[in-house]
Amino acid sequence: MNPLVAVAGALVAATALPYLAYLALYALVSPSGSPADKREAEPTVSIVLPTYNESGIIEQKLDDIVSLDYPMEKVELVVVDSSDDETPDRIEEFFADREHPDLNLIREQERRGLAPALNDAYAAADNEMVVKTDCDSYVADDALREAAANLADPDVAAVTGQNAEVLGGSEVEAGYRGVQAHIQTLESHLDSTLIFHGPFSAFENDAIVPVDPNSLADDTELALKIRRSGDRVLFDPAVRYKEASHSDFSKRRLQKDRRGMGLIRLLAQHRDALGRYGNYGKLVLPFNWWFMVVSPWLVALDVLAVTAAGIAVAGVAGLAVPAALVGFVWIGQKDLLGPLQALYAVFDSQVSLLHAAVELLRGKGDGTWEVDEELREAFE
Repeated sequence: MNPLVAVAGALVAATALPYLAYLALYALVSPSGSPADKREAEPTVSIVLPTYNESGIIEQKLDDIVSLDYPMEKVELVVVDSSDDETPDRIEEFFADREHPDLNLIREQERRGLAPALNDAYAAADNEMVVKTDCDSYVADDALREAAANLADPDVAAVTGQNAEVLGGSEVEAGYRGVQAHIQTLESHLDSTLIFHGPFSAFENDAIVPVDPNSLADDTELALKIRRSGDRVLFDPAVRYKEASHSDFSKRRLQKDRRGMGLIRLLAQHRDALGRYGNYGKLVLPFNWWFMVVSPWLVALDVLAVTAAGIAVAGVAGLAVPAALVGFVWIGQKDLLGPLQALYAVFDSQVSLLHAAVELLRGKGDGTWEVDEELREAFE
C-alpha cells in the first residue's frame, strides 16, 4: 500500500473515532428531553436584554417579551444599552403607558463590550430567575414556564434551549442546530451541557457570578462557572426560540467565527476542569475539546493528506479530491444536500473553529459586536 494512502486513512480514522464513540454512547443512553425533575413553578423573573443600535427591531422584541405566557407583574426587564441611535428612547416610549413589566434601563456612557454590560445587568437584576435574551431573536410563549420548571429542581441552577426555527431559512444552521441539540441532550443526561445560547438562557439569581470582561462566550462562561460551583446546567429542547442565520459560506464566517473564538478561549481558560466535576469533566468537556480544538486541525490535515494520497495514486486526477470538496461546500451553502445537509453543517462548524483558532493565535478578538444588517432583515 502506498504510504501516503496509509497515512491518510489513519488520519481520517483518528478524526472519526471520537465521533463514532459518542454516537455509540448516545445509542446506549437514548436521552430524551430534560433530565431535570421538572415541576410547575412561577418565580419572579428578571429578563436581561443587551442592546446596541436596535432601533429598527426593538419594538418587535419588546412585543415578544410582553406577550410571553407569564404574569408580567412578576417580571422586570433590565436593558443595558450602549446605542448611539434612538434605541433607548424607543424603549422608554414603549413602556411609558405600561404598568408591567417593570423597566430598568441602564444607559452606558461608553461602549465597553458585551460581557461588562451583562455583568452590570446581572448585578441590577432583583428577581429569583434571571433570563438573558438577544434582541434579534423570538422566544416561545411558554419559554419562561419551561425554564422555571427546570430550575425548580434543586440540583439545577441554569437551563438553555434550542433554536426551534432558523429565521431566514438557513438549512445549514438548521442542520447544525439539530446535531447540536442531540449532543446537548446527551450531555445533560450524562451530567451538564457546556454551550449556553444567547437568545435564551435562564439562571438562578443566587448562582450568578461575574464573567471575564473580555469574554466572547459570556452565556457559556457563566454556565460553566455555575457547574464548577456544584450545580447542574442543562439543555432542555422544550425551551424554544427563533434566531436568524446565513447559509452562504462567507457570510457564516462573520456570524460563527466570533462564537468559535469565545468557546475555544473559554475551554483553554478552564482546562483545569478536565477530569473533574463528575461526567462533566470526564466526558462532556473532553468531547468539546475534541470537537472545538483538536478535530478542526485534523480535518484540515485530512484534506491535505487525502489530496496528497490521491495525487500519489492517480497523478493529476487526484486533484478531484479538493475539487469534490469545493463542490460539496458550494452545494451545501445552497441548501441542496438533502439528508447530507447536517454533515455539511458539521464540516462548516469545523471551518469556523479552525479559523477562530488561527485568529486567536494572531491575538485577535475583543468583546464588542457588530450589527449584521442582513440578519436583522431576516428577524424583521
